[in-house]
Amino acid sequence: MEVQNSDLEQLYAGTFKSIEAGTIMTGKVISKKADAIVVDIGYKSEGFIPIEDFTPDELKELKEGSDIEVLIASIRDSEGTITLSKSRAKILKTQKMLQQSFDEGAIIDGKIVERTKGGFFVDIGGVKAFLPGSHYDVKPLRSSDEVVGQQCRFKVLKLNNKLNNVIVSRRAVIEEEKKVKKSQTLSNIKEGAVVTGIVKNVTDYGVFIDLGEIDGLLHISDISWGRINHPADYFNVGDEVQVLILKYDQESEKVTLGYKQKKSDPWLDIETRYAEGKTVSGRVVGITDYGAFIELEEGVEGLVHVSELDWSARPGHPSKYLEKGDTVDVAVLKIENNQRRISLGIKQLKPKPWELVAERYAVGQTVTGKVRTITDFGVFVGMPEGIDALIHISDIFWTKHIKHPSEVFKLRQKIDAVVLSLEPEKKKMLLGVKQLKPDPWTTEIPQRFKVGSDVSCKVLRVSEYGLFVEIEESVEGLVYASEIVKGADESYVEGTLIQARIIKLDFEQRKIGLSMIAALDTRRRDEQQEQ
Repeated sequence: MEVQNSDLEQLYAGTFKSIEAGTIMTGKVISKKADAIVVDIGYKSEGFIPIEDFTPDELKELKEGSDIEVLIASIRDSEGTITLSKSRAKILKTQKMLQQSFDEGAIIDGKIVERTKGGFFVDIGGVKAFLPGSHYDVKPLRSSDEVVGQQCRFKVLKLNNKLNNVIVSRRAVIEEEKKVKKSQTLSNIKEGAVVTGIVKNVTDYGVFIDLGEIDGLLHISDISWGRINHPADYFNVGDEVQVLILKYDQESEKVTLGYKQKKSDPWLDIETRYAEGKTVSGRVVGITDYGAFIELEEGVEGLVHVSELDWSARPGHPSKYLEKGDTVDVAVLKIENNQRRISLGIKQLKPKPWELVAERYAVGQTVTGKVRTITDFGVFVGMPEGIDALIHISDIFWTKHIKHPSEVFKLRQKIDAVVLSLEPEKKKMLLGVKQLKPDPWTTEIPQRFKVGSDVSCKVLRVSEYGLFVEIEESVEGLVYASEIVKGADESYVEGTLIQARIIKLDFEQRKIGLSMIAALDTRRRDEQQEQ
């Protein structure tokens, strides 16, 4: 028996005293038979549901005493037989629900059970409805693999009496929910109000926050009172955050948000907390070539310039002193409230190096340092206290003359030296290397060299004053220009070996004067005597 729309008027019309075919009512399972299920419907005789009306799973779950909704399919009083239908009761009930959804826009539940061309099939109370792919969501469907099996809510778009052309939409439900949610959100948006939202997107210039079907922009400049490198340092997609409504344009529905404004500007009373000269603690949040940024509190950062890291005249890169994340003590040097800048110093918390030098060193003391700079006139040696001491070129050798200190020293070379003079108040310290050994001009040279002695020499350089020569073991002398043997076959260049006679010894001036002519005359005289 086919139930038409007219049957809808009879739904739930049955009573326990009189029943009619087409009535839907609730009965109680009495027993299970091989070919039917016996149900008590409160009539003078029981009803029977054909066993074919059940799926195997439904039969397995069906218990005696269970309530079951059925439709009166036929009544045969002469035989006392009432035939019931569970499936037709379900279909009639579903038909009413679908009709109500179609007429009133009511929402119904269903399960997406199958994928088909152009969309999906949805099971709604035993009725198969069609869900177009474009009506699954408000956004394009990227993959349908996870759609089948979902329990969703729908609205009926199209319906015929035979229920063989039912079209439903999930998108319509979503759009309605979004519309309601947006309306609720807009009613709560007022400038100055604090609202909760979800981070939707993070960009270089700010963060988009979903406030409830309407997005607001939190600009990077409104995230923190302090310096900020990127919004991603503060927010991630999916974060729930509380923000302040700074501005709302009803016409364009544009919402401008603030985050830092939830707290008062820490720079308003900065001088009451960070007086100049005060020592405070902070965290290193950035390192550059010109210094390090220190966060003193949320929204307040100061700069330690590279020149304020160390007392050294040439401090190294800030990364040699600090690492990002370090907690350090700093001195407040200067506050520029209008510029929102604080100058900080670290070296001010350390003893001044020249004060340490005055305490630790004395003239005549042997010290150790590393060559930091090489110049034409000497080398600067870095001391552990951070100051540079000078070794003049004249204090490298007692007897040997060099053209440039680089002939002897290399950068970063570790050397020992003797303190020659110390003037902390003038920031001067002179060292000597030759002073590590006794002065040969007062010990060895007077014993080894005598006026009138002939010696072998090597030419070091030629000048207008004569030939500067090395006599032996780095002892230098000068062959006066007037005492040089001159001839057509004589040529003197660096490295030339010659014979000369010592004609002058000035120990006070540390000079040895030589004569090639005197030595040559002696050789000639000796040769004549031998003949």
